[in-house]
Amino acid sequence: MTYSTADYVLIFKALSDETRLKILKMLSGTELCACKLLEEFNITQPTLSYHMKILTDSELVFSRKEGAWMLYTLNEEKIEAAASFIVHIAPAAKTCC
Repeated sequence: MTYSTADYVLIFKALSDETRLKILKMLSGTELCACKLLEEFNITQPTLSYHMKILTDSELVFSRKEGAWMLYTLNEEKIEAAASFIVHIAPAAKTCC
């Protein structure tokens, strides 16, 4: 799938925070509930919700509700698209200037 530059702006803004990068790393290869994520950080539940909203709005993370729990997983396609974008602009950077 091809994404617009506006999509990449949302992705890279989401990636520009240490807490969100740690969350993505925690979600690598697994599904976690918000309570498990919260255990790993010295932040409040509303702050975690703020970060998760940014990650889900950028579509780097999928969310689903199961009973009282909110569960999160990585959107591997979107992560791979962001990585591919960087790889494809790297050769252009080498020829610049």
